[in-house]
Amino acid sequence: MSDAIPQTMTAVEISTPGGPEVLKPTTRPVPTPAAGEILIRVRAAGVNRPDALQRAGAYPPPPGASDLPGLECAGTVAAVGAGVTRWAVGDAVCALLPGGGYAEYVTTPAVQALPVPKGLTMVEAAALPETYFTVWTNVFDRVGLTAGESFLVHGGSSGIGSTAIQLAKAFGARAFTTVGNAEKAAFCTGLGADLVINYRDQDFVKEVRAATDGKGVDVILDMVGGSYLPRDVEALALDGRLCMIAFLGGPKADMNFAPIMVKRLTVTGSTLRPQSIEAKARIAASLEAKVWPLIEAGTVGPKIFATFPLVDAAKAHALMESSAHMGKIMLDLDVT
Repeated sequence: MSDAIPQTMTAVEISTPGGPEVLKPTTRPVPTPAAGEILIRVRAAGVNRPDALQRAGAYPPPPGASDLPGLECAGTVAAVGAGVTRWAVGDAVCALLPGGGYAEYVTTPAVQALPVPKGLTMVEAAALPETYFTVWTNVFDRVGLTAGESFLVHGGSSGIGSTAIQLAKAFGARAFTTVGNAEKAAFCTGLGADLVINYRDQDFVKEVRAATDGKGVDVILDMVGGSYLPRDVEALALDGRLCMIAFLGGPKADMNFAPIMVKRLTVTGSTLRPQSIEAKARIAASLEAKVWPLIEAGTVGPKIFATFPLVDAAKAHALMESSAHMGKIMLDLDVT
């Protein structure tokens, strides 16, 4: 490691499981990159739902990962571990992290880093990895959304939702979504959504069936779970695919499996963080080849709702859990 790298850094730790107030600034040693890793001087970091789950004690980091929250960042390479050839000190990168993003420095496998797309700020670049890795691997790799198909994502104004709408449209699908108020509906319409359904006074099953001449949608990305799951099955077309990535409404549902058989449905799901470095490297390579050019062309991109200084991570979490935001909530380490 370079002599210019300090021995200690400011970070935000989970002092004890609980609400946003348990996030506390602290001083930690600067980590050293292992073989195959890079050390990033963090300029910005994303705030995501898994961070809040970890903070509450419901989503422990995998073995060997930092106990600090934070699954994505952007910054400059400060040091490289043995065997790293792609990156050099000073390179601008954004990266998917195993943890530790709420800090001035963080290590991550070098293959999980991507170049900062041309034209993006560090805050914008830091908003990419968690949502773009998640949407790409689930919607396009796992359930194979293709041009001409119809796609429904629940919670379209979220970071995941706003990414999914944009990518679905960019690759030629019709994009439908559910939201909870008129402001979020307007936001999703601005992203290109073909149909926005207010779940408070509309039945998404009826609405998507009406919009597809009674056929139903080809693909659903569900972050809600619970009572939505049997309704998802009802809303899917023949040979439709349902992909689950979170359970904000709970992981259990009273299900009738007969429609899954009759309609030849595929029901699947995944979580990103526990996947292998090799799997994440494959996702990164696919994103760089197929999506990064779209970002640099301005076809798709991050939508930033609010930024906070690192030491105000608790305020960022409180905002996220209020569900008032549209797009991403970020930590900007260049402001105090």
